[in-house]
Amino acid sequence: MAKILKQHYRVVIIECRGCGDSEHTEDGYNLEQYALDVIELMHQLGHDQFSFAGHSMGGGVGMTLAVKHPDKLAKLVLMASVGSKGLVGDSFRKNVDARLKARRNKDREFFERDYSAGLFRPDVQTQDWRNLRVHRLMNVVSDRHLIDSMTAMQAMDLTADLQNIKTPTLVLSGGVDPLLNTNLDDYRRLPNACLQVFFRAAHEVAIHEPEGVAEAIHQFMQHGALNAHTLRARHLQSITRKMLEKC
Repeated sequence: MAKILKQHYRVVIIECRGCGDSEHTEDGYNLEQYALDVIELMHQLGHDQFSFAGHSMGGGVGMTLAVKHPDKLAKLVLMASVGSKGLVGDSFRKNVDARLKARRNKDREFFERDYSAGLFRPDVQTQDWRNLRVHRLMNVVSDRHLIDSMTAMQAMDLTADLQNIKTPTLVLSGGVDPLLNTNLDDYRRLPNACLQVFFRAAHEVAIHEPEGVAEAIHQFMQHGALNAHTLRARHLQSITRKMLEKC
C-alpha cells in the first residue's frame, strides 16, 4: 500500500517502540506515548502537521491524536481500528498470554496455526508474508510491547470524545473482520467521517486489498470526508456562494 501511495505523498512508516528497529524501551507502551512519539518523529522530519493512517492498535493511536492533539492532524485514516471503547473481555489478553508462552517455548507451529486459521486470500496471504509475520512475532516485537499495549487497549475509552473530533476521517473496514460492527458504530459517532468496507477483507484490510485501500486513501486525501451530510453542506455552500456572486 505504501509503495502505491508514495507516488503521490511522502509516506513515513512508523515502528512503535518495542517493534522493528525501534528501541525496546523500559516503559511508554501506551496509546498516549505512542501518539507523542508520532508527533516528535514528524517534528524531527520537519512536519508540525500531518495526516495519520493507523491499523488496528494504530487506529487507537490515531483517535488519541485526534482527541488530544487535533492541531497536529490534517486528516485521519482508521483502518480496521480497535474500537473507541477499547478491547472488551478477556479473550484478547488470553491470546497475548498464549503468544508469550509460545515465544518462550519457541513454538513456531503455534503461530503457523494462528495464521493458517485466518487464511482465505492466498493470493496476498502468501507463504513469504506468513513467514515474515511469524518471524516478527517470535523474534522482533518485545514482551513489554505486547503486554502493555494490550493493557492500554483494554483500558481505553474514547467513545464520548468521538463526537468532538472535527478532523476529516476515513474509516476503512474489512467485511469479514470481527471488528466490523465496532468500526461502523464509531463511524456513526464521528461528525466528519466517510466510510468504505471491503467485502473480501478481514482484519488485515491493507494486506487483503492493498490497491483498493491505497486508492480509497488517495481519493480521501483529494476530496475529504464525503458523506450525505457533508455533501449536502457543500451543496448549500455552493448555492450561497453563487447567490453572493450575483449580488
